[in-house]
This record gives sequence, structure tokens and C-alpha cells, in this order.
Amino acid sequence: MATTSAAVARLAPRRGRPRKFITPSRPVTLTLPEHVIDALSAVDGDLSRAIVRLAQPVLGGRPHPPAELVTFGRLSMIAVQPSKTLEKRTGVDLLHLPDGRALISFDRSMTIPGLELLIADAIEDRALPKGDRAVFEAIAGILKSSRRSANVALLQRHVIVLETRRAAALPRRNSK
Repeated sequence: MATTSAAVARLAPRRGRPRKFITPSRPVTLTLPEHVIDALSAVDGDLSRAIVRLAQPVLGGRPHPPAELVTFGRLSMIAVQPSKTLEKRTGVDLLHLPDGRALISFDRSMTIPGLELLIADAIEDRALPKGDRAVFEAIAGILKSSRRSANVALLQRHVIVLETRRAAALPRRNSK
């Protein structure tokens, strides 16, 4: 739980420029050929974010915690290890990320307190598998720490999701 509280504490307002990355970072001076700078700029206008984005496939093989905060400026979202049990027990949809994690999404009928209650109920169930339990407990810890923090507001936002429709079954020709 100390890690969860520390992550939520990092969301507290601070002076200076907003953080670009959730993990500790430091300035580095690089000398790069112009064509490489142009190529990186095509990936992202901010060269540091472009380098991080290109490094993701290499970093993707490293294990992630069951759930953690992913921060973009002043906003954070919870990234989780995908869990079918989480989807079935709470009714959420997981939006899968390229690095193997997923973001939690749900429709208007679900609320953050309602989700927190469903997660708490699932944690009390002794039949909950160990791997899923770790995901549920990590999410519960993040939500609880956030709810108790004077510096964090829990906001419910909508995400645009595009779902591909299945093609209608093509009529079969009678074979003679």
C-alpha cells in the first residue's frame, strides 16, 4: 500500500513544469544527426516523448505491477494487467494498450464508488484467483488513496471507443 500512497502523493500539485513521465527521470544531453531528429519529431514533437515511445517495445517485456497510475501532465489513469475476472466481476471493459496493460472503461450506469464496492466485494471472496486478487487489491488501493487525498479529485470521464462491426454472413451458393 505504501507504493500506492506514494503514487497518489505524486499527483499533488507541485511547482515548476508538469512532469512528462510517471517514473523518475532526469535531463540528458544528446547529439543526434539532423535526419534522426527529423524522424523523432515525426513520432512526437517532444523529442523525449518520441524516444520513450520508440523504446516501449523494448520496455514492454519488463513486468508491470498489477495496477499502477499512468500520468500525463496533471491527469492520471489506472493501467492494469488485463484480467477477464475483473471484466466479469465488475462489468468494466478493458482497453488494451500496446505494452500489454489495459485501461479501465465503463458505461454511464457505473460509478467510481460502485466500482470500488464491487472490487471490495470480490477481494472478500476467497475463491478469487491469486493473480486476479493482486489486480483487484492494487486498484482498490489506488482508489482508496485517491479518495482520501486532499490533493486529488477522482473524475469520471468518457473515452471514445470504436468497435468494428462483424460483417454479415455472406449468402452461400448452392453447390451442385
